[in-house]
Amino acid sequence: MKKVKQNNSGIKKSGIIQKDSQKTLTRKKSMNQKISHKQSLVSKPFKRVIVTSALPYVNNIVHLGNLVCIISADVYTRYLRLRDIPVISILGTDEHGTTSEVKAYEEGLTPAKLCDKYYAIQKDIYDWFECAFDCFGRTSSLANKEITLHIFNELLKHEYIKPQELEQFYCNTCKRFLADRFIGGHCPHCNYTEAKGDQCECCGKLLEATELLHPQCKVCSATPVLKKSTHLFIDLPRLEKPLWQWINSVKNKWSTNARTMTDAWLKDGLRPRCITRDLLWGIPVPGYEGKVFYSWFDAPIGYIGITKASRGDWKLWWQSSDTRLVQFMGKDNIPFHTILFPSFLLGTKEPWTLVNDLSVNEFLNYQGGQFSKSRHIGVFGDNAKETGISADVWRYYLMINRPQQTDSDFSWDDLQSKINSELVGNFGNLVNRTLTFVNRYFNGIIDKIKLEPQDQAFIAKVCAREHIVGDLLEQIDLKEALKEIMGISRLANQYFQEQEPWKLMNTHPVRASSVLGVLVNIIKDLSIMIEPYMPSAADKIRHQLGMGHLELSWNHLGLKDLPQGYHIGTPQILFAKLEDAYVKDLKVTYGGEREFGLNLAVAKITKILDHPNADKLYVLEIELGAKGNRQLVAGLKKHYSKKDLLGKHIIIVANLAHTTIRGIESQGMLLAAEKDGDVKVLEAPNSDPGDEVRVSNWKNNTKQITYEEFVSIMLTTKGNKVVHQDHVLHTHKEEIHIDIPDAAKIK
Repeated sequence: MKKVKQNNSGIKKSGIIQKDSQKTLTRKKSMNQKISHKQSLVSKPFKRVIVTSALPYVNNIVHLGNLVCIISADVYTRYLRLRDIPVISILGTDEHGTTSEVKAYEEGLTPAKLCDKYYAIQKDIYDWFECAFDCFGRTSSLANKEITLHIFNELLKHEYIKPQELEQFYCNTCKRFLADRFIGGHCPHCNYTEAKGDQCECCGKLLEATELLHPQCKVCSATPVLKKSTHLFIDLPRLEKPLWQWINSVKNKWSTNARTMTDAWLKDGLRPRCITRDLLWGIPVPGYEGKVFYSWFDAPIGYIGITKASRGDWKLWWQSSDTRLVQFMGKDNIPFHTILFPSFLLGTKEPWTLVNDLSVNEFLNYQGGQFSKSRHIGVFGDNAKETGISADVWRYYLMINRPQQTDSDFSWDDLQSKINSELVGNFGNLVNRTLTFVNRYFNGIIDKIKLEPQDQAFIAKVCAREHIVGDLLEQIDLKEALKEIMGISRLANQYFQEQEPWKLMNTHPVRASSVLGVLVNIIKDLSIMIEPYMPSAADKIRHQLGMGHLELSWNHLGLKDLPQGYHIGTPQILFAKLEDAYVKDLKVTYGGEREFGLNLAVAKITKILDHPNADKLYVLEIELGAKGNRQLVAGLKKHYSKKDLLGKHIIIVANLAHTTIRGIESQGMLLAAEKDGDVKVLEAPNSDPGDEVRVSNWKNNTKQITYEEFVSIMLTTKGNKVVHQDHVLHTHKEEIHIDIPDAAKIK
């Protein structure tokens, strides 16, 4: 049945809305007046809103971490629709560049065929996750080619494009110049061993391919040589002043990580940036045979191109001061959206819509490590469907765990806990037991509502929290808004328990009916607030309420609209528990070949010297059995005497990149636990020098790692043991014990 949208006045009002006290209405008015200045900027001056999520590369299947910003964009778009704000949401596939060419080479396909394949796969995944995008397209479309060439020609006309000869890697084996992602090597900033030719995924810095240490051709593994080649550059230094002015006018509406990274770029000073590549697959550059636009030139322009391919009124949205642009992305995409894309548009001197609000999430990791499709580690979009866990549940988990300030970690135990305690035990329990009670004892009819002062106070409390939800969503704080919604559900469960309608049934039936009337109205409000996050669950609740034919909006909040005599529908279970046995199977299925990430070993301290250039440091000589001897620099003088340390069997990170500390080389790092100023060295007294220290049966990583990579691997203490994801560190002879409180930092 087609839903009929009705405004507030279109639904008969009686019952609770008639009982709404003047005090509560005054409170609502007061809270509305307290909406922040940021909110007023967000909601009032714009006639329409564009919402985008960074376009994923087409060369692979998205995983849960990739889906964070995509689902965030969908949640916010759905909220705006509930507020009756004109909005379009845009997503698509980033199809050009070396990523597609490399993947096509690996799969034996042409780049075009590869893009067709993964475009269909990704679209199917987003549909399953209930992402309702208005414009879903491709950067390889004719529309995007036209917009890209137009912007390029305007930049050329205004002299922001200049040719420049540069040295570029050339592979003598493959007989071709190598574009950035055809080259791999060590990052010059953090020494990450698998940096790409355009960016290091470890430290996040953008790179020129020629900066890489130990470069290799990604196709044949040969060492490339440098040759001169002419490319086109956008003259960012000439655009720096207007860019600064624009950024300063809007950056207060960006997330902190976006502001921080953008300010760092500007502080360092902008340099001309190459916008062409030597590739076959891409948008050809006019007048430059064999050159195509760098994918990060045409990819963000793709937001406009995708809109043009979908809508005849695309200029109304993309060339209007009345349009607000809200963009969601992961932190690795920040400079492309705050520096490069705006520069392209500003340089045309045309009235393009520039980003107003920028919401950047940190990374979501998998069980303490990285997602890897090739090694079957992690949950990817196609896997999510296979688990039997609903799209709504995945959406809830990703938003309640949204990594807004720091990286967060997916774990099956955490997913199970959140499903069973929050969705089943809290939210689902409220809906089911309330509606079951109404059907069982009142034949499904809400009747004879008479509110007491305690009910009025409770209603005012709920309404106040509903306003907070709206405020948080206006500020694009999706995670905290969801927490508030679940808090309202817990509040309603508490009200149910305190009022004890099962006892009132026989003694005070009108009182029992009134309590249930309040609860049913709260459930109706929850179905509205939860709709952006879990659209299918919201729809199920509406049908259970007998309101499936209505399309409620945000204006219908406030514990109103359900009149006395209203007949609810049939209650059903919303969410199913995730059982232990099934979680165990999921861990095995998606655990893949587990790698610890560190190479830990037992070492014996054989000699200790004072550091000649630092008062707080020791220089340790250590024995690693058959692996030889090493030298470490350790800041332990404050905590240990030489006598206390000498002869100890400590644990070191054997694969940490060597570094120089105050003029002395340190060939690794010993591990110690710290809590509230108490520092204790990790020991394995019954193990031999050189013995491996492992986590469960996971394989140790033998590749060299950076300190940043070490920090990302979470080690802590629990029950006087050293653990990683609740797995105890151990040698073949003993577990690693330490006398220090739980949750100590290992460093």
